[in-house]
Amino acid sequence: MPIVEKIAQVVRTALGKSHYTAAIILAGGSGSRMGSTTSKQMMTLCNKPVIIHSLQAFDASEYIDEIIVVAKADEIQLYPALIKQYGIQKVTHIVEGGDTRQDSVLRGFEVVPDKADHIAIHDGARPLITPAQIKAVVLAAYDYKAAAAAAPAKDSIKVANISGMVDHTVDRKTVWLMQTPQVFYANLFRASIYTASKDKFQGTDDTEVAEHAGFSTKLVNTGYENIKITTPVDLLIAEAILRKREAEEHSDD
Repeated sequence: MPIVEKIAQVVRTALGKSHYTAAIILAGGSGSRMGSTTSKQMMTLCNKPVIIHSLQAFDASEYIDEIIVVAKADEIQLYPALIKQYGIQKVTHIVEGGDTRQDSVLRGFEVVPDKADHIAIHDGARPLITPAQIKAVVLAAYDYKAAAAAAPAKDSIKVANISGMVDHTVDRKTVWLMQTPQVFYANLFRASIYTASKDKFQGTDDTEVAEHAGFSTKLVNTGYENIKITTPVDLLIAEAILRKREAEEHSDD
């Protein structure tokens, strides 16, 4: 038995935790909207690549037993050195992504071991996720079979017509902004992803894939800091948040 699996087994026993959760980290994004030839997951955020922040959070979570990275074809060779450099312990596979996000999820899912009863899917370009937030979503998935990180909408939500004129207003109390991780009971997700493949359905996120198969998802409020790196300003915001967290940690010492 590999040392990583032994450690995970010891932790599960200590916690009285019988579940085995595999995380699929999607790291196949480009830097097109960043105006850069460097992919967003490889851009530097507080002196280390964006993807490393995400991997470290999942590596530190006692509720994640192994990590599968789905990477760009031309970046796969970078990961072994990065994983070693930053002491990431739980990565078991690094696989090439597909043409779409959903294809990439499926490629990651194909190497998930049979013993995994839950699957956590996370965008590698959301580097501000924390172990505490991961725990909250995973525990909700244990209870509800499907759970996702999200935040309630703060702004008024308008639906416009094709001319850009307001058609009607949506009650924002019912509107949530989706994030990741999104965590599923493995058999539920297996049914969802293969139903989507059969129907040639492409969802905008994994909860929509589950919806298409007739399953509901419990939303877990993880606040507004779990942003996705998409544009240059997102890097500035993420750095400010990380600096704030660092200052708060030092003030507690």
